[in-house]
Order: sequence, then structure tokens, then C-alpha cells
Amino acid sequence: MSPIFTPLDPSQHLTKQASNIVLGITGGIAAYKAAILARLLIKAGFAVRVIMTQGAQQFITPLTLQALTGNAVHTELLDTAAEAGMGHIELAKWADLVVIAPASANTLARLAMGMADDLLSTVCLATTANVIIAPAMNQQMWAHPAVQLNVQTLSDLGYHLIDPDSGVQACGDTGAGRLPEPEALLEHIEQFVTQQSLVQCLAGKQVTITAGPTVEAIDPVRFLSNHSTGKMGFALAKACRDVGAQVTLIAGGKVALPTPMGVQRVDVLSAEDMLQAAIDAAQAGCEIFIATAAVADYRTRDAAPQKIKKTQDTMTLALVKNPDILAHISHNYPAIFMVGFAAETQDVEKYAKGKLAAKKLDMIACNDVSRKDIGFASDENAMTVYFAAAYQKAAVVLDKASKAAIAQQLVTLIGNTI
Repeated sequence: MSPIFTPLDPSQHLTKQASNIVLGITGGIAAYKAAILARLLIKAGFAVRVIMTQGAQQFITPLTLQALTGNAVHTELLDTAAEAGMGHIELAKWADLVVIAPASANTLARLAMGMADDLLSTVCLATTANVIIAPAMNQQMWAHPAVQLNVQTLSDLGYHLIDPDSGVQACGDTGAGRLPEPEALLEHIEQFVTQQSLVQCLAGKQVTITAGPTVEAIDPVRFLSNHSTGKMGFALAKACRDVGAQVTLIAGGKVALPTPMGVQRVDVLSAEDMLQAAIDAAQAGCEIFIATAAVADYRTRDAAPQKIKKTQDTMTLALVKNPDILAHISHNYPAIFMVGFAAETQDVEKYAKGKLAAKKLDMIACNDVSRKDIGFASDENAMTVYFAAAYQKAAVVLDKASKAAIAQQLVTLIGNTI
């Protein structure tokens, strides 16, 4: 019997995942976004306690944050009601992570100088938790050499900074300095937390992933394709990124999914386009190639240059074979660790093992897409993973789980095999 994969092996984790976040809010019009961020953090499963500076309270009230988090908001350094007047130490010990969003130019300067004359700066000095800072200010202020010197100093001191966005600002200026949207901030935070808690088993590795369907033109308005959404490939891109890999994601067929933060995306349409992008990645130093894309086996021999008119009751299309991207990369770049996917409807193990050997793969993950509860368009999947004979590894069963969880398990298997 194939072993069942257990994803939560304690040896795969460096520390417990952060669950308590102190959210620091400083003065600036972007403070309103902090209220949305607080709510998103809570929905994501974090416990949130808020510190507001005097400046922040000019833009948004403590009562708003108290209502959103369910916790009293902290505003004073010397608060006799908080842990016998040592509230800053209590908060510093409680925090698994401190996030300051927005962080004003004044706050950057005071943290860079190691000042401790208000609650937020004191907690930052007293905590052993990581501190993430998201600056927000006028574009000219952000560009000022003094601010940039403070940013560099904070980075040297071990603070983690999220670069501001560019765009139109509240003052009417246009440029860098906008606080990223709350959803983007949440993604930064979740990525950081995940990276801190996982062993960086693919640190520095160049990984290429193909995802989604290919689109094979019949004429300018019609095409051949399939039901793949790219969800599995995109989940793998995130999982590889989270364990330190440099990821190139080749997305086919106009996949309508957001690009994972920190991942380089290359959009293609046809199988031939995807093959060229894969070759480019291989020649650029790819070390691990993961082929999740559902590549069309055939394309029309001659795509019509104009829309085909409906003038006949039947129509015959001449089809020719598409290039086998996985086999081409495997045979021409043997140093690359190759991971294939097999979506089958019958004789799953037979076809998976045949593909593993014929295409000279190192690993293959196979799922039964005849099941209605997994596979194409679903947010869940289940797989059996087979390894090349040289690795002397038994097949591993990945029970039904979210595609994000399956991706994390697959990345752990890759990290334990290379």
C-alpha cells in the first residue's frame, strides 16, 4: 500500500507560525486602510491588537479599531491600567509579529534613531518579534535622501519594509508613496509568516512552472482548448516561492488568476508559444521544471485567417500533433529536475508510470479527473505521486485537500528528493 503523506511534520518547521499581530497605525490619510487591513487579518485567523499614535487618531478613531478587532486600542506609553503600567512590555511579549501600516516619515526617522518616547516605538525596541513596516507619505517626501537613508538604516537593523505603491495621491501628486491596498498588505504579511515558519528547502533554486490550458486557434474568433483553470499551477508557484525558490510561471490560455507576489509571469496562448517560453527558461538556468499545464494534444493544421462562415451542416478540421513540451525539456536539458502531471480518467497508475518512464521524469503527480469533486475548476485536489526508479521511493498518496495544501505537500516532496 502506498504511504499516506503527512504534511505537518515538525521537522519541516523552524518556529511556530505567527498568530498574534500588533498593528501599529501612524499619522496619515492612509490610516483608513489600516481599518480594512485589521479586519482582513482577523478573517485570515490572526489575533490583532492595535497601537495608534497621536497622529493616527487625527485620521481615524480608536473606537473604529476596537470595534473591528474586539480588543481595546492602545494609545499611551504610560498607561496605569495596562499590566500595572508596563503595557508596552506586555504587548512586546504578546506579539509574534509587529506590522506598522501606514508608517509616516516621522515614524521611520524615530525608529531609525532608536527612540522610545511613545508606545509604538517602545514596543518595537522591546519586542523580539519581527517588525514589518509599510511606509506611506507624499511622493516628494518618500524620495527625499533623509527618508531613504532612514529606510536603509531600518533595513540594516533587521526591519522588513514593504515598498509603497505608485499612483495618484490624496494631495494630487503622482508618484511613489501610496500605501498598498489592504489585500496586497495581507498577502505580504501571509507570505512573510509562511516563509518564516517553513524550512527554505528550495532556497535560491530557479523553478519554472507551466499552468493552465493552451489555446489553439481555429480562426480569429474560435479555438480549441480545455477546462483547465491554472489553479494548481498557481498554487505551486506560491508554494515554491514560500520555500525560497525564484519562480517563473508560464501561464497559458489567458488564465484569469492574479499573479502570486514575487513570481515572474509569462503569458502565452498556444502550445508552441509555451514550448518557446519553456526553452527560454531552461536556457536561463532553470533547475526544477514543473509541468502542470493542460497542453492541447492537437492543433489545427491551418488556422483560417478569417472567421469561418456557417455555410455547411458539417465541417472537418485537419489536426496535427502539438509539440510535447515536457518531453522536449526533459530530453534536451537532462540536468533539470523534471516534475510531470498526469490528469487521467482511467487506469491512472498505469498511464502515470508509463509517462514517468517515457518522458524521463523524476516525479509525476497523477489525479483522476473523472472525479467530480477534484481536478479541473475545483479548489481541491487529490493525487498519487510516483518517483523515477533511481530514487528508490515508494508512491505517496496525497489525500483530498485544498490545492494550496496539495501544492505545499508536493513542494516538500520535491525538496526531499532533489
